[in-house]
Amino acid sequence: MSPTLPTLHFVSLPYGLGWHFREKLPDLLRQLFATLLTDTIIQNVTLNMNTKTFTADELSQLTDLPKRTIRYYIQLGLVDRPIGETKAAYYVDTHLDQLLRVKNLTEAKVPLERIRQVMDGEAEAPPTSTRKPGSIEVKTHLYVMPGVEIQISAEEAGMSPEQVRMLLKEVMAATERVMKKDSGES
Repeated sequence: MSPTLPTLHFVSLPYGLGWHFREKLPDLLRQLFATLLTDTIIQNVTLNMNTKTFTADELSQLTDLPKRTIRYYIQLGLVDRPIGETKAAYYVDTHLDQLLRVKNLTEAKVPLERIRQVMDGEAEAPPTSTRKPGSIEVKTHLYVMPGVEIQISAEEAGMSPEQVRMLLKEVMAATERVMKKDSGES
């Protein structure tokens, strides 16, 4: 339930005030209240357009994050502050989206400082890993020489078998050049 705006009532002004001032005072008061209530009005207009609101408990259930963690993310500035204060505070879809994004990045082992940069738009989001414990992956081990192997997940790298073979040939040629140079051959 959104807060209601106060109704402005104007009373008669004493004759001691000048006529011009008495005529302008209602307009001045309206401007003053409009200035003071701008944030409230914007929030009410935004929220009155069928915006779904959430309590802290509901947000916690939807994100599968403890309320304490949500408050910590708000304190760090990773998530916007709730609308309102104390127990009357509520959250909207924006908060839910921010929390889910922070959760995905933390699960991908991205440090909180980096997450702050991503949330502020200062940095690109790092790619998130889709690997889960117990998942099976196929990797190709390319033997270059004793003690040197390359491990490639062609699917994750988006490489075709032909591209993997070309990479191996280039690595072998580069290794041969480095070994010749190191042994003094030209």
